[in-house]
Amino acid sequence: MTIVDDFSLLKKYGFRLLPYFFVKTEDDAVAAAKKIGYPVVLKIVSPEIEHKTDVGGVKIDIKNETVLRHTYRDMMQNVKGKKIDGVLVQKMARKGLELIIGGKKDPQFGHMVIIGLGGIYVEIFRDISARICPLTALDVEEMVAELKVHPLLEGARGKKPINKKALEDLVLRACGFMEKEGIVEMDLNPVVFDDEGCDIVDARFSR
Repeated sequence: MTIVDDFSLLKKYGFRLLPYFFVKTEDDAVAAAKKIGYPVVLKIVSPEIEHKTDVGGVKIDIKNETVLRHTYRDMMQNVKGKKIDGVLVQKMARKGLELIIGGKKDPQFGHMVIIGLGGIYVEIFRDISARICPLTALDVEEMVAELKVHPLLEGARGKKPINKKALEDLVLRACGFMEKEGIVEMDLNPVVFDDEGCDIVDARFSR
């Protein structure tokens, strides 16, 4: 399946993804950005690049066509020599706390879902909590309380608490999706939360 197929399946299950277009040329990227509305993000789509940020394959907060064209060319130069499927043009996400919601299918226990600190440092800090599916709202509440970053979710240092209902809905939806579609592994990372809701910035899964 392509990234477009993956995103389409997620939308079918009610996951609210940021507006996006998959393009293969600079001019198409410009046209997509005009339809979405600035600011936008550019992301390389390549089977040979796992961590896009490490190779300059993600550019954020692009505010106009001139910057987009310059950024597109610069990004292509960064990944020269790699197999490139295209570029994802995506609406810039809200500002907030980055979390990961994901899971995998355990051979013994079945599907398991996780919540944790997300973004590019997820593999460094490994601040996660896990449960076996199916889950309840109480399970999600307990998972959140187990995280080291729990005070940030509750609103530390004058910040507003994140929207817990949005987090609960997303975790329960992810659990149901993995079970119904037989997903082997899934990552929604990062998902940016604030007091109003959340934005799924990136998503991947395998069956």
